[in-house]
Amino acid sequence: MANRYRDTKRLKTSDGIEYITNSIYPDIPLSDQDYYVISTGGDRYDNLAQQFYSDHTLWWIIAMANNSERASLIVEPGIQLRIPADKDRILQLYRDINKSR
Repeated sequence: MANRYRDTKRLKTSDGIEYITNSIYPDIPLSDQDYYVISTGGDRYDNLAQQFYSDHTLWWIIAMANNSERASLIVEPGIQLRIPADKDRILQLYRDINKSR
């Protein structure tokens, strides 16, 4: 299971309070290898990530690839979703962005 917060910086305020900086997410490039599915009632980003990546915590990759601005894991039925094929490349882009901050 990938932990997307592993490479996010942890800082302290002058009062000693610890916090984690906001994560920056990469633009997810299109690929000829990407999968496309039509969502059905009950689909969720985390379940799709489990199905395609064998890791439900990678739901954010599918949500970001589809410009989801919903505050929910539930996917609207009847829309075409792009499932990026190269999750490892996307995870590397994410790590590179957040390590360099």
